[in-house]
Amino acid sequence: MALSRKPQEIVEGSSNPLLGKHESWGRVPVDEIADILNGYAFKSTKFTRDKGTPLIRIRDVGKSSTKTFYDGEFDETYLVKDGDLLIGMDGDFRCSIWKGGEALLNQRVCKISLKSDNYNFKFLSYVLQPYLDAIHAETSAVTVKHLSSRSVSEIPLPLPPLEQQKRIVAKIEELFSHIDAGIKALKKAKQLLKQYRQSVLKAAVTGELTKDWREANKDKLEPAAQLLERILKERRQKWEEQQLEQFKVKEKMPKDDKWKDKYKEPELGANRFFTEIPEEWAIASVDHATRDVRYGSSSKTNEDGKGVPVLRMGNIIDGKLDYSKLKYLPVDHNEFPDLLLDDGDLLFNRTNSAELVGKTAVYRDTGKQTSLASYLIRVRMLSGIESDFVAFFINSSCGRNWIKNCVSQNVGQANVNGTKLKALVLPLPSHEEQKEIVKCVEEKIQASDRLSAELDLQLLKAGKNKQSILASAFNGVIN
Repeated sequence: MALSRKPQEIVEGSSNPLLGKHESWGRVPVDEIADILNGYAFKSTKFTRDKGTPLIRIRDVGKSSTKTFYDGEFDETYLVKDGDLLIGMDGDFRCSIWKGGEALLNQRVCKISLKSDNYNFKFLSYVLQPYLDAIHAETSAVTVKHLSSRSVSEIPLPLPPLEQQKRIVAKIEELFSHIDAGIKALKKAKQLLKQYRQSVLKAAVTGELTKDWREANKDKLEPAAQLLERILKERRQKWEEQQLEQFKVKEKMPKDDKWKDKYKEPELGANRFFTEIPEEWAIASVDHATRDVRYGSSSKTNEDGKGVPVLRMGNIIDGKLDYSKLKYLPVDHNEFPDLLLDDGDLLFNRTNSAELVGKTAVYRDTGKQTSLASYLIRVRMLSGIESDFVAFFINSSCGRNWIKNCVSQNVGQANVNGTKLKALVLPLPSHEEQKEIVKCVEEKIQASDRLSAELDLQLLKAGKNKQSILASAFNGVIN
């Protein structure tokens, strides 16, 4: 890492109002008003999850607690208490007041302690972050950016008279309290939208969402039991076609039909995570409904933007596929065309943390050949099964309960393999009702997404309002 200019030079060359000051104020370097204590390099071999003294690491700055503990002897110099001002020295250079109780200060986190009677602590806590942001912007790095305590010590902070500092802090907190109340309401609304989305999905996969539609169209619908019979015939037919294709490749065509006896009918196990469904519906496993379940590619990808894009687990966000941040495989990759996606293929995230396992979305043709990475499972449905309906079920509370029940732990990661996925029992409406469910859910989710985007915009505006208040305060407009 490298800081191209000293903090004083950065401030002098900046037009950022957050780095400004009133013309009557002076400036003072941090080390003249405060002591800087760098964290200690505690031995990671003594880190625990629940035994010993809480330990503040970089990732904990800005949070109200830590999940790391240190089980060993320590110098009390490195004890942090509620109300201490901390700075994360790597990454984003975050500055925050600690509120997580007594804890130890780990390396690459520093504590700022006022030693001057001419500077207000809360004023310092408000004014410092913009200067850290400016240093961050000037710091080059190959990977993670690093901040030195020397750079912190040289930051030239504005120096209003002490009583004015106190008045500024009081005004900031008064104005922030109104904004924070609005932010709290916006975040609550966002949470309610998430709950609404889950209620929509549950209503969809239990038949409640289309109850009136089903009654109005009951004489026109193919019985679900008949649909199930039809897809089982298609499943066997697809299997036989695949077997014949393999015989052709090996140039060993069978002399009779005994090979057909090797076909295994799908089983309907007890892996059911829903109770009541409409009497017109049937039940089936994922294995009943699919003609191909396949893992993605484990081959090394590149980021050159050339070749075939590869979807990964990070591309599945809130039940949809995000086609940004892609990696690529060569067009002539030896796993193609077997691992190229078709429109309507369901993608299931099979491994990660327990919260992320089971993320599911449906691929739609982008006009360009696309593949998938090894942590995803591709499920290709039989005709008469809407992939979106299956995705709704897996993403619903019913599907999440199934994942919690069948997930297996492996070296800190959760996993649901293809065998378990195929055993999942699904509710099965008629094909016509599946399509109606997909249409209704998409309309409701799209409306929810629009409202969520508006809430995000309001949250962004609230953040900008805070920055505007701080800029006015630091330039002497608010006093």
